[in-house]
Formats: sequence, structure tokens, C-alpha cells
Amino acid sequence: MIYLDNAATTFPKPECVYKTMDEFLREKCANPGRAGHHMSVETEQEIEKSRVTVARFLGIKTPERMIFTCNATDALNMGIKGLLSEGDHVITTRLEHNSVSRPLKGLENRGLITVTWVNNSDEGFVTADDIKSAIRSNTKLIVCTHASNVLGTIQPIKAIGEVARKSDLIFMVDAAQTMGVVSIDVEDQYIDMLAFTGHKGPFGPPGCGGLYVGERVELKAWREGGTGFEPENLLQPDSLPYKLESGTPNSVGIVGLRAGIEFCIKEGINKIKEHELKLAMRLLNVLNSDDRFEIYGSLDENRKVGIVSLNIEGLQPGDVGAILDTSFNIAVRSGMHCAPYIHREIGTFPQGMVRISPGYFNTIGEIEETIYGLKEIADRSIEDRN
Repeated sequence: MIYLDNAATTFPKPECVYKTMDEFLREKCANPGRAGHHMSVETEQEIEKSRVTVARFLGIKTPERMIFTCNATDALNMGIKGLLSEGDHVITTRLEHNSVSRPLKGLENRGLITVTWVNNSDEGFVTADDIKSAIRSNTKLIVCTHASNVLGTIQPIKAIGEVARKSDLIFMVDAAQTMGVVSIDVEDQYIDMLAFTGHKGPFGPPGCGGLYVGERVELKAWREGGTGFEPENLLQPDSLPYKLESGTPNSVGIVGLRAGIEFCIKEGINKIKEHELKLAMRLLNVLNSDDRFEIYGSLDENRKVGIVSLNIEGLQPGDVGAILDTSFNIAVRSGMHCAPYIHREIGTFPQGMVRISPGYFNTIGEIEETIYGLKEIADRSIEDRN
């Protein structure tokens, strides 16, 4: 199998991730912070070690403000619903994944908040000026993706963060497509909340992620229950991270996430990004010169992550994905990618497109095989129509 669906989940994982998780499950995996025996204590220590690792990776000065979550969707819901109150106004973009747009749309439909959806350019970029123009007297939150999961376009989050900070607004970033691939510093980029998942760029397993909660942010608890901290308190603890971390954590996933991030640090995220972009740009440069392929998004490698989105003339994207899978043993993602707003914007709603996302462990040879497969599919389509 040539796996080119890394924007959904990276595969394979580095060997260190498999090894770390296996050893942890066999030797430590007790319930952290709930007992005084050494396995429980060691498990808690492993989680806190992971928290510090993630915090340093993101430029977070206070590790307890790095909250472990189930995934980016969990983190985004925790931040959005924990922050907003009735009457608040939110600014977001049409590039967003449903993990942002659905919570906002749900609150808006219940009459609790109002939302402004900022448009993007044809290539898939928003501007800080357009964000600034949307600010109202009751604006509370600006939330946007760091890089589009459909087009791969990287947004100017530092410039947007500056707008938010000067207007005393909270700025939240969805880093699902950039964590582990693009440099992030929450202090330098004026980020108040950052949501990420562990199973993509950080090379962690499914079921782990995180939310950074900055000092300017006060959230209502997303869930309440056992924390192993202040068990005598009838109410949820008010101190972080316990306020936002209830229930037995995915400890094996958290240590796997740490191992993946340590791999990113060792390899260097610039090296990882450059490799993925090299493969993506090879695809783009070949297919963009072929009129049978419609390419979406920017061709500027300095403003994108390794995502290539396309359609083939005369074919449905779902059919292209199925043929690549069954006839060429190539895995890609077809459809709407849980982002209907941007598909409406670029005219690919409701059929979507074919998304090809090379990863760090893919090779140029696999990309050449993919190019061959796509051209064969295009050739057969013409023959069938004739």
C-alpha cells in the first residue's frame, strides 16, 4: 500500500512511538494520580513529563496550561464552548473544518451567539485586514485554522493574532494540520488558545491531542468528574490542568504523543516539512501542466503544507479514490473532508475532490507511481467517453 492520506492520520509511526507505547502498557499503565503506589505515581510522572515536552515544543511558558484532550475536535469544543457566553460575537473563516464550524453554527442556531464568516482569496488565504474589518463591539473570539485541511494553505496567524491582541480579543488557532510540521510559538504569534491532535504531524496515536489555554483565557469546565486532585471538593477544581482534565486519561496515547514529538524535535520540523513539500510539489508541477487535472489552492510552496487537492475531468472524486485504492493500491482521501464551507466557495460542493497528502515516510518513487496511476485513470476516462 502506498499511503498518501497523512493529512487524516500519519502512517506509519516512527518506531520509537510503537516501542514507547508497548513498554508503557506492559510496565506502568496504572491510573495516574489516584493512588499512592509506585505504578500510579510513575504513570502520573510520565504524563507530566509529556506535558512539559509538548509545552516546550509550542513555546508555552507554563506547562499546566497545556491540557490533554481526546483530539483536536475535543480541544476546539472545549475552548469554544468553555469561553463563549450568550450575546458574544465570533469571527471565523470559510476555510474551517467542521470541528470549528459546527460548534459555532450550533450555538448560533440556538440564538446564543452571532458569527461572521470571513471570505478567502481564490487561492485559499484570508487576510488580517479582513479579520479586523469584521470586529464588532461584542466580538469575543477570533478562531481560525493554521492551515486548511482541504487546500493546505497556511494562514497568517501572527498577523491575525496581532489584530486580536490589539483589540483585546481572544485568538484561537486550529493547528490540526500544522502541529509537528510548521513552527508554532504561542507567545510570539499572540495565540490565546491552540488546539491540536496527536495522530497527524506529531506522529502520535489516535485518541490524543491538546489545548493550550493562555493566561488571558478563563474557560468553563467542558466535563466534570474525577481528577485525582482535591477529591474532597464537591465542585470541579478551579486550577489547571485539573479543571479541564476529568476522568482517566489516555495515558498510553499521551506517552506515545511525547515520543512522536521527540522524534519531530530530533529530525527537525523544517526537514519534515521540506520532505513533504518536495513530494507534494512534484505532484503539483507534473499534474498542473495537464489540462485533464483541476488543481485547487496555491502553488506557492512557501505558503502551504504538503497537501495536493485535485479533480480529474469527467470523473467523480469518489470514483478516482476507489480506483486508486483497488487498481493501484494507493490510499488517498476523496470527498468533502469535513469542510463544506470551502467546498462551496471553490465550486466543488457536494462531490468534493481528491486530496493527496504525502508524509515524512513516503518516497519520490511512490509519488511517481501515483502520478502514473492518476494519468492512467485520466486516459481510461477519455477512452470510455470516446
